Amino acid sequence: MSIDPRRLGVLLAVARTGGVLAAADELGITASAVSQQLNKLEDETGHSLVVRTPKGSLLTPAGLAMAEAGEEIERALSVALARMESGAQVEGVVRVGGFTSFVRTVVIPRLPEWRSQYPQLRIHVVEDDFPVLMRLLRQRQLDAVVVELDSTTAEQHALAPGLIEEPLLDEPWKLVVPSGALLSTGNIDLGRLPLPWLGVEPSAANVAVLGRLSRTTGTQMETVHQYADTLTALALVAAGEGVAIVPTLALAGVVQDGVEVLDVPGLGTRRIVLRRYDRRRPTSLPVDTVARLLRESAATFDTRSTH
Repeated sequence: MSIDPRRLGVLLAVARTGGVLAAADELGITASAVSQQLNKLEDETGHSLVVRTPKGSLLTPAGLAMAEAGEEIERALSVALARMESGAQVEGVVRVGGFTSFVRTVVIPRLPEWRSQYPQLRIHVVEDDFPVLMRLLRQRQLDAVVVELDSTTAEQHALAPGLIEEPLLDEPWKLVVPSGALLSTGNIDLGRLPLPWLGVEPSAANVAVLGRLSRTTGTQMETVHQYADTLTALALVAAGEGVAIVPTLALAGVVQDGVEVLDVPGLGTRRIVLRRYDRRRPTSLPVDTVARLLRESAATFDTRSTH
């Protein structure tokens, strides 16, 4: 099988924008040219890669596999650029937004190292929730944002034209219960726990997990209270007020007496991604550098260390 790797960029554009027309706008070519490149790529692979629907274009399993290959090539090129950066001056201000656990655990501990490595590069961190981060990104008040998704229920979605998404980390969701609340931690029935679920602020990915569990168990997931910070959730659990689903990263370095953290089949994983606008801008080198640093930092995080 001989594949022209340049066509993978077209497939990635369709995957990221959700349609042929939007991909054409992003790439600066005609929709007909996008379709031609997709058809040639399908001929080269011998597989159908894209399915057109009334709501846009969806990738088939084969298309997703090829898109992942395209992302690997992008990452390899990013590494090559990073090597060339060693002889180039990377300077400027990059404004990065993120949610609490990622900023606290993955970003802040590495800031001194990055400052030493790139003394002319200033990284400004903004911590906020999903709606605010995306609004600031659209308004170009942020150069990149780190957001969370429930990877099990995250359907293929159309990003705004020019917006790209890069995976950073997949980590398991955890069930947090009061110490001794469960007589046994084996074969836990998530639809029949002895305590109610704690509510979480609506933009958090945990909300999607509760909705998914409600559908899979056929049980109405009634909630009590509402928290935004994991420390608040752990305090409520320790007080016997309920149980919660918490991402692994949020538990890093956190000690809370009176709770048990459990691995439960069916909880799924949280996907952490970096969103930013197309790197082909004249000022993209500082943003590309920060994106690479975030990927490398996330890759070194061991989710097992938080048990």
